Amino acid sequence: MIFAGINFPPIAELLDWKPIAFGSTAFMFNKIAVLTLLSAAITLILFFVAGRRQQLVPRGIQNIMESSVDFITNSVVIDVMGQEGLAWVPWLTGLFFFILFNNLFEVIPFIQMPATARTSVTIPLALIVYVTFIVVGIKKQGFGRYFKSALVPSGVPVALLILLVPIELLSTFIVRPFALAVRLFGNMLAGHLLLVTFAVISEALFVRGIGLIVLPLPAATLVVLTGYEIFVGFLQAFIFTILTAVYLGESLGGGH
Repeated sequence: MIFAGINFPPIAELLDWKPIAFGSTAFMFNKIAVLTLLSAAITLILFFVAGRRQQLVPRGIQNIMESSVDFITNSVVIDVMGQEGLAWVPWLTGLFFFILFNNLFEVIPFIQMPATARTSVTIPLALIVYVTFIVVGIKKQGFGRYFKSALVPSGVPVALLILLVPIELLSTFIVRPFALAVRLFGNMLAGHLLLVTFAVISEALFVRGIGLIVLPLPAATLVVLTGYEIFVGFLQAFIFTILTAVYLGESLGGGH
């Protein structure tokens, strides 16, 4: 799309990642799939390196990872799930870092694409959380008691249950996974499009002589947006993780 002499790539082009080909063979893996695997590998490597040589006074990677685990433990698990949720600290911490690294690929040179800006990444993540909190609820409370606690609010008059049960069914078992996937996808895609827009404007003005006069404005905006998107990457990983903890806490607690 061309606007005022500036060629903006269409959204379809930005999101079209073709399969990776080696010679005449094309694998079904594309760059998004590679980024998700890379995020998982980075997460595992960081924890392996941090835990390989534990020191009494942590330094470097060990210090960063221990601080991160403490953050997830105190700010997510303890506050949301209580002591009963401590068994979920490793899983929630791994989930946080996996999403974080997928988000931060948006600002890595020559990659500049968050894998979480594709629903093919966020929908499976949301479905994993969805299945997990249902299975945990059934295992902890039993099939009938779990669905009763999830669908029937305590202390509500029987006459209102005709309205509230369908609402609880919709919000708990349909809206939750959809909202998890769309929230992460929408925020990361919007940020990616903003960065692409200002990068294209900066490049177009740079190649024009008169554009050098006004170049600092879009270029500075691009720098600010890059910093902001790093913050958004951390924030969205935290939101996804804490919502997962909320849903697990409800399944473990058995009440609204």
